[in-house]
Amino acid sequence: MAAVALSPLPHDATTMGGGLKSEHLLVVLPFDPPTAFFDRIRRKHPHIKITYRQLLFTATPWNGAEQIPPELFHDATLLVTLSAVPPSPKDCPKLEWIHFTSAGTNHVANSPIYTDTTIPLTTSSGIHGPQIAEWVLMTMLASSHHYALLHEWQNKHQWDQQLDNINYMRNLHDKVGQRLGVLGYGSIGRQVGRVAKAMGMDVIAYTASPRDTPESKKDHGFIVPGTGDPNGDFPSAWYSGTDKEDLHRFLAQDIDHLLISVPLTKETTHLLGKEEFDILSTRNAFITNISRGAIIDQPALIAALRAFEDHRTSNPSYTAATFSVAPEADMKADTSIPGLRGAALDVTDPEPLPPDDPLWDAPNCIITPHISGAGSAYVDRCFQVFEVNLERREKGEKLINVVDRSKGY
Repeated sequence: MAAVALSPLPHDATTMGGGLKSEHLLVVLPFDPPTAFFDRIRRKHPHIKITYRQLLFTATPWNGAEQIPPELFHDATLLVTLSAVPPSPKDCPKLEWIHFTSAGTNHVANSPIYTDTTIPLTTSSGIHGPQIAEWVLMTMLASSHHYALLHEWQNKHQWDQQLDNINYMRNLHDKVGQRLGVLGYGSIGRQVGRVAKAMGMDVIAYTASPRDTPESKKDHGFIVPGTGDPNGDFPSAWYSGTDKEDLHRFLAQDIDHLLISVPLTKETTHLLGKEEFDILSTRNAFITNISRGAIIDQPALIAALRAFEDHRTSNPSYTAATFSVAPEADMKADTSIPGLRGAALDVTDPEPLPPDDPLWDAPNCIITPHISGAGSAYVDRCFQVFEVNLERREKGEKLINVVDRSKGY
């Protein structure tokens, strides 16, 4: 689709005593034009000219498969994008700020704009918490309450009251007292922590940097009102570090459910593999990954899931109760049972996941095609973050959600 220029209001803020220079905002996205956002910008920031270029929506829109004419970037001072960035610094001599509609920037980390410039980059981190937390909760309960079996009964028009099946359901344990370990206590992890806490779960958090003061535990990014954990109140314990020893200390804290919500960097690639899954096997933990697929060593995950299932099917004496871990001291998981009891993955490596990939057939594994963050509020919330930062920029204040290139997020 061709780029469409949207003119600012007739009056120019540079003539209104505000001293604001004329700006050119380029928006390049695989979505329908965000007209409500454009209207707000024209009304509040009449010195900004807007150009919109709609991309084709592909199965992996963050890969930036569609070619963008380099000249489109030439006069832009501001850029809002998912994946399209100028090919080189010389193509964007006036560009002063790039805002991404994604939570991370790993998909552009090899771009010359990322590696060879100091143009400020901001993300839409903070907007995904509500919908992703619901996905986490949905898949967690679908697994623990054996929804696939219940749905099968419904499809068969079967009101199943056989004694074995009734006992199978009666022996399920709810989440009260179980422990959620959040690997990466950012905006998504905080909202999942909030929901888990409301269900009676204990929450522990892991971050790369120490959070040992009240101020350091606060969320300084964008927060959807009424969500998250703004002050870091929910975790009963905080763990931190960047080496294996620190990670293993966290994973050894009797975790029943592990949420993976760290950004993908060189350091976090295959962060979780056989050694880590062996530690988590002491509670036969359930793994949820909403971050990036490459953080997990997938063959090691498949092996851990199969080890658990193989033990279950080869030992008829074990019932559903044996594998629905209860938190009480006298009902802890049988450490003789190997492996992980299940996983929920919204991300895989690679994406799209090939039809013949063995992950599809891994036991007790829920797979969805990277859609946990999708929702009707997504686009508008992305632009809310941009507008907050636009106001801050014009006041000379620090931006929120700024990418630290040295850390990769």
